[in-house]
Amino acid sequence: MKRFWHLVKRAVTSFSNDPISGADVERVERLLLLPEFELWWTMQPRDQRHSLQVYERFMRFYPPAKRTEQAAALLHDIGKTVSGLGWFMRIIATLVGSRGITFTMYHDHENLGAQMLQGVSEQRTIDLVGGTIDDVVMVALRNADNI
Repeated sequence: MKRFWHLVKRAVTSFSNDPISGADVERVERLLLLPEFELWWTMQPRDQRHSLQVYERFMRFYPPAKRTEQAAALLHDIGKTVSGLGWFMRIIATLVGSRGITFTMYHDHENLGAQMLQGVSEQRTIDLVGGTIDDVVMVALRNADNI
């Protein structure tokens, strides 16, 4: 039941697709390498907003985060861009699971994100986005994303 309410909250808070503020864009641009920022910029505004929310929570959970770890907080959902799903279809994909190519891509966003960052990001960022490590930073990142 807790997971259900988490998903409802996430759906409601991600409904708006209004652009984020210029100040927020500048803040992200200062944190990311240029190729990382260019990828982040391809995200839907609702995903950009979510990435900033996760980043802010992550920094509260893990204040000594290095730049590579901060970048992972901002880029943790970059792989979701591959599916091309909008707000409503993401809800459907979440409810029905990995059915069909597009929904499978959506659910495989960590792996896809890590692939997208190959040759663009440092390995630490790639590993965190891909969810392939298990350390205190990964725990903090997952907790920041799951509130």
